[in-house]
Amino acid sequence: MSRVSVVNHVTLDGVMQAPGRPDEDTRGGFEHGGWAVPYFDEVLGRAMGERMTSDGAMLLGRRTYEDFAGFWPKQTDNPFTPMLNRRRKYVASTTLAEPLPWENSTLLSGDVSAAVAALDTELTVLGSGELIRTLMERDLVDEFVLTIHPLVLGTGRRLFGDGGPPATLELVNAIPTTTGVVIATYQRRVSATR
Repeated sequence: MSRVSVVNHVTLDGVMQAPGRPDEDTRGGFEHGGWAVPYFDEVLGRAMGERMTSDGAMLLGRRTYEDFAGFWPKQTDNPFTPMLNRRRKYVASTTLAEPLPWENSTLLSGDVSAAVAALDTELTVLGSGELIRTLMERDLVDEFVLTIHPLVLGTGRRLFGDGGPPATLELVNAIPTTTGVVIATYQRRVSATR
């Protein structure tokens, strides 16, 4: 069975929508895109870099995949680009078709939860809110690495929306940055049935 780690930027009120750019995700009239950028520092950059280039594969929803595939391969002067290009990427989508444009990308077909469980590898989910909720409903998320920003937006798509499944988590690591962000790692408490 795969081990799934979710890595995401969130505000204090749980918003995860469009942390990187004003035009990243304007669904619902969201006007706060790029909210995470002012909080980046060396500590956060190092932690995110380690996650983006770690062993294992990336697991992405369609929207995040299309955004990343349109950005990362063109960043020829960025040291992360070759590593991200080489890294295996699994994509959950019902609208995309093979071949996918970004090298080392594989489309998951059928039931995404069953496909993820069958992969038997370390998976890192970036962005991909709808995919995360699907995986949580099937109790497939093992770890959350959240960069919690000292910011309340009051609007936007949240990581943990209303009506989601309950989860009991344990804080296993917390690193403060120089800008007030806390990089918190939570692991799921494993039930006896899993």
